[in-house]
Amino acid sequence: MTARVGWPDVAKGMCIILVVLWHVVTKHAIAVEGAGPVTDAWATLNAQLLPLRMPLFFLISGMFAGRVVNAPAGTPWRRRAGRLAAVYVIWVVIQTFVLALTPDFDTARAENGWQLLAQLTISPTNLWYLLALAVYLLVARLVRQVPTAVVLPVAFVIAAVASAGVIPDLGNLWQVVQNLLFFLAGLRLRSVIERFAAASSPFRTLMLGTAYVAAVGAVGVLGMRQWPGVWPLLAIVAVAFGVAACATIDHCASVVARPLRWVGQRTLPIYVIHMIPLALIDGALRGAGWLTTPATEVVWPVVLTGAVIAICLVVHAGLVRVGLGALFDPLLLVDREAAAREAAARAAD
Repeated sequence: MTARVGWPDVAKGMCIILVVLWHVVTKHAIAVEGAGPVTDAWATLNAQLLPLRMPLFFLISGMFAGRVVNAPAGTPWRRRAGRLAAVYVIWVVIQTFVLALTPDFDTARAENGWQLLAQLTISPTNLWYLLALAVYLLVARLVRQVPTAVVLPVAFVIAAVASAGVIPDLGNLWQVVQNLLFFLAGLRLRSVIERFAAASSPFRTLMLGTAYVAAVGAVGVLGMRQWPGVWPLLAIVAVAFGVAACATIDHCASVVARPLRWVGQRTLPIYVIHMIPLALIDGALRGAGWLTTPATEVVWPVVLTGAVIAICLVVHAGLVRVGLGALFDPLLLVDREAAAREAAARAAD
């Protein structure tokens, strides 16, 4: 049995932390009374990481989807896609009811049945990653016989069009469309990515990081964000840097890699739960008249990000302990029912 490669978990851990930090800053910190230049700097920094966070997340997801996508029978990919879609539906509905308690919190929430239906289909909420993965598995299965030399260029063109602002403003639909490229790249180029990661070093990471910073700066200064093809090219540079950085951390900085790997193996509960404690904390602080200062602006996003992640993991453990693990894997109910039927059939024989 081969040992589990560590850097993908490091990458997932880093990505989920950055996702929570992004929401902490953009949905809470910038709205706190007294927020100033330091919070603006946090928001700017987080915005520069947009080409890295989700593309790297999807690249890793694609790398480990090959077995289910290419299975001779169709059941594995259907189960995986069905599980993801079901978790998306469950948590969108949960969020709809809980976020109604925090009307001042700045995030999309359905206020009627039609809006809820739209969020479950064509206008994805902040949980869009789950819906995107389910769709990507379907697409990957449909094009599994098409050569990579055709699939990836077509996916690049789709990403270029989606990032150019031509898709209607329907929640996170544009993100679902444009990130297909990275899922398919992870799926089709896993061996290339693994060799690249294995050859990574601090020097290569530094060079790629420098290239990423320069590219982000050029795009911002020249206003090129929505130029056709610019975003996917920028994201490719970002993802190359992300892979090299995570592999280097895993090889050279175990004290950092260990907690990132641990978090990276628990991304699902953090992802689906985190907006709820963030919204409730935001509402409580607003009610208490919370004011920020230049000193607290520096550390507050980091402290709150850590607190929200910890709350998510505690809530997840509690829900699993009381028998509600199906909230995170609805197919557990199907499997339990099938196992019960099989046991009953054996007992009857």
